Amino acid sequence: MRKVLILLLLCPTLCFAGSRAVKHTFKVQTGYPKGRPGYVVTYRVAPACGGAVATYNMQWQTKADAKAKRKLDRTRCKK
Repeated sequence: MRKVLILLLLCPTLCFAGSRAVKHTFKVQTGYPKGRPGYVVTYRVAPACGGAVATYNMQWQTKADAKAKRKLDRTRCKK
């Protein structure tokens, strides 16, 4: 049982599928199930920086703001 849990935690495909499901739930909750023109869904605190993969940690951002935030997160989370 323990080996199965470790395998599930390490599998990137399952993690990606889980984040896709959470992102879809966020879109539905905010009233834009098919997305919002000019906006993308981003994490308030990136999972790489210790943020949760949950709807309360997501937000709508313009594409330009999201790009700038990703760049900032990359440098901030390396430390």
